[in-house]
Amino acid sequence: MAFIEVKNVSYSYPNGVKAVEDVSFSIESGESVAIIGQNGAGKTTTVKLLNGLLKPTEGNVIVAGKNTRDLTAAQTARHVGYVFQNPDDQIFNSTVFNEVEYALKRMKVDVDEARRRVEDAAALCGLSDELETNPYDLPLSIRKFVTIASVMALDPEVIILDEPTAGQDLTGLRRISSIIEHLESLGKVIITITHDMEFVSENFTRIIVMANRRIVTEGPATDIFQNMDAMEEARLNQPVFPKLIAQLKTDTRIRSVSELASYLKKGEEIVG
Repeated sequence: MAFIEVKNVSYSYPNGVKAVEDVSFSIESGESVAIIGQNGAGKTTTVKLLNGLLKPTEGNVIVAGKNTRDLTAAQTARHVGYVFQNPDDQIFNSTVFNEVEYALKRMKVDVDEARRRVEDAAALCGLSDELETNPYDLPLSIRKFVTIASVMALDPEVIILDEPTAGQDLTGLRRISSIIEHLESLGKVIITITHDMEFVSENFTRIIVMANRRIVTEGPATDIFQNMDAMEEARLNQPVFPKLIAQLKTDTRIRSVSELASYLKKGEEIVG
C-alpha cells in the first residue's frame, strides 16, 4: 500500500463551490511530487485534504494506512506537515526557538530531544544565529524558513511546501533545494504546489498536473514538461531547462543542471 492514497475524492466548500472533482492518485514513501496548475485548478484544496485540514465530500484519503475521516487534523498533521505559502499564517511566538519548539512541547517531547530537533532544523534552514530573534524582525523570505524548520522539527513522514520559492533570492532557492535533497535522503515524501516551473524541473521527479478541479495527467518530470497538450490545458509555460533537454539526441533522462553537465562531458551532441 502506498503511503498516501487518494481515491475518487471530491470536495465542495460550504457555499457549494466544488474545488476538487473525482481526483485519484497515490504517493509512495520517498517520492518527491510537484502538483502544478493555474490558480483555481484545485491544488491547494488537494493538499489540505492530504493533511486533514479538509475532509473529502466524496471519496477517501488514506495516510499511513488510516482514513483521514477517522482522524483529527492534529492526528493527521503528525504524519503530514504543511508549510503554508504565507509564513505569517503560521508564526505566533516571540522567538524563532519558541516557534520551532512550540508543537514539540504540545506533543510532550522530552526537553533535551526537543532542543536537539530545534537546533538541527534551524541549522538546515540557516537559522542557527536567529534562535532568540523575534520572527517578525526577520525578512519575509527568512520567516518562510522559520515555518519550514517548525515542520521539519516534528519529523513527519510527509512535508508539503506551498509556493516555497515565492520571494526568495538565489541563496534562498539554493537552501530550499538543499533542504529537499536532505529530506529525500531521509526517505521523506516531499510535495510542493507551485507556479515555479524551473524549481519543479530542478527538484522534483514526479509531477501531477491539475486543471479545472481535476487531474489532467501525471508522470515523470522529464515526460510531463514535453507534454505540450497537458501544459497548454493547465495554462503553464514549459520551463527553459526541459526545452534544452528536448534538443539533446538522447533517451537518457536528465533531471538537473549537474546531470546535464555530466552528460555533455561524455561528448554527446546537441541537435538543433
